[in-house]
Amino acid sequence: MPESLPPGLPIIPEGPHEPRGFTMSPDEFEAAVSDALDSIPTKLARAMDNVAVFIEDDYEPRPGDDPDTVLLGLYEGVPLTERDSWWDAGSLPDRITIFREPILDICDSRGDVIHEVAVTVVHEIAHHFGISDERLHELGWG
Repeated sequence: MPESLPPGLPIIPEGPHEPRGFTMSPDEFEAAVSDALDSIPTKLARAMDNVAVFIEDDYEPRPGDDPDTVLLGLYEGVPLTERDSWWDAGSLPDRITIFREPILDICDSRGDVIHEVAVTVVHEIAHHFGISDERLHELGWG
């Protein structure tokens, strides 16, 4: 037993550990994201303006970010509530990115993945509409 642990505590085996989370192919994950987008009510989907959705394996913390930052999704852009009349003049699309590995890491089943992807997609689309993290948490979409 390592000297740093008091006697009686369980020993954690050294070496490789069982993988956490659920395994899903990139194609299956993409289908889950597509299904989540398809489940957005038509009226709301039509109101979305100049936004693109991407899937990446993992979030790479940027300079100044905590290196241990874990994100399931990320909205980058100008929310609809903050756009002015000049916004359309050459603006790039807003970007929603869904991160596959962190979602798979916290899920134990296919159903968990589908649910977490749906929650993450709704959460990021809500940011496109100008809804803050605080309000999303109040509404249960944190």
